[in-house]
Amino acid sequence: MNANTIIFACSGASDVGEIADRAARKLRSEGTGKMHCMTAVGAGVESFLKFYRQSTDPILAIDGCALNCATNCVSKAGLSVSHSVNLEALGFKKGETPVTDERITQVAQAARQMMNGGP
Repeated sequence: MNANTIIFACSGASDVGEIADRAARKLRSEGTGKMHCMTAVGAGVESFLKFYRQSTDPILAIDGCALNCATNCVSKAGLSVSHSVNLEALGFKKGETPVTDERITQVAQAARQMMNGGP
């Protein structure tokens, strides 16, 4: 696990978007990685993109649903996602998954496992 991992997360208006965002914040507060601004990447803010292009740190994307907005924004900006977690793949359904601390922890754990070479 790399404490310098750059974390981008879905922060969509749905329940799974909130879970993805809060899981990223949990990882950041634990020192597992550093959460960065997904909106700046999506907006193409060049100062941010220049920083990410020069960085050798791995990138983790946490997507709330099958649209994979976080992963797609990062890729469209010309950056490479090293690890990705999709909440739908974890069994969460958009609009049917109330936000709980347990679910946030489950997503954070799945991200940690992914970053450590797990499934």
